[in-house]
Amino acid sequence: MPLSWRRAGRDRLPLAAPARQAARCGLGEDPAEGLTVGVLLGLLAAVAYGTSDFAAGVSSRRFSFGPVAAVTQIFGLLTAAAATLLFPGVGPAAAVLGWGTVSGLGSTVGTLSLYHGLSVGRMSVVATLSAVLTAVIPAIVGLASGNHLSVPAQAGIALAIPAIGLVSWQHQAGVRTAARAGLLYGVLAGLGFALLFIALDQAGTRSGAWPLVPGQAVSVLLAAPFALHALRSSGKPSRPTVALTISAGVISGAANLLFLAATGKGQLAVVAVLTALYPAVTVVLARVILAERWTRLQAAGLLAAAAAIALVSS
Repeated sequence: MPLSWRRAGRDRLPLAAPARQAARCGLGEDPAEGLTVGVLLGLLAAVAYGTSDFAAGVSSRRFSFGPVAAVTQIFGLLTAAAATLLFPGVGPAAAVLGWGTVSGLGSTVGTLSLYHGLSVGRMSVVATLSAVLTAVIPAIVGLASGNHLSVPAQAGIALAIPAIGLVSWQHQAGVRTAARAGLLYGVLAGLGFALLFIALDQAGTRSGAWPLVPGQAVSVLLAAPFALHALRSSGKPSRPTVALTISAGVISGAANLLFLAATGKGQLAVVAVLTALYPAVTVVLARVILAERWTRLQAAGLLAAAAAIALVSS
């Protein structure tokens, strides 16, 4: 088997629930062990997404967001291309590449809506709504698709959703117009990122890392016009900013790969919610590196997130 986290069940044969779960984990592999690996990979994806967002956010403070987004996507594409050499699977297939393209559309819509919403709307509304929808929508899709969760896992997911909202919440005074803008762009960002997760889950791991290539390529093409427009009015970035932006792109590409691998081992309802905890990582890095203070709500959210992870992992 060319790829250790290949999902045999992606052939879409009508399997019974226990057999389908065994197929997700790989032939002859203990389903419980596969789910544990899926949880671990989902958490690693959350760490990678949160770290990438932190690095890109710091770069955007030093330079215009447009070029930062474009460079991040370019190096995400290079990372995805390199990943296909290590994890080729059975090779590219039309359906897999199609779902990969859809994931790229979701990623681009989510990213552009999030950052534009943060600039014109209330940050508390945009960040919180987008993060919660990113977790809730894939979880609903996973459950509707036949995901079966233990009682502790159900409790963990139920606890993780408010934890995501608390961690993402930032108090900000603003007028009603800003709140409405935040609502609109928060919903668009959440729908975009949810589509990213769902599409990668549908692509499966049979074709290895190939679904990531068209997704990142679409992101580059869609982000390029915004980058070119911003470059006309921006100066030359410093070397540390360029290095930080490149790092954000490579880590983002690794995050996509980790999430794709996680969907091959675990259930979408679990993996998506755990990965959606990535704002907690960004908040912790901001505290450690930038000395930003946590609000009481964010501290409570971090504690709730830790409890949720323990429940889902039990």
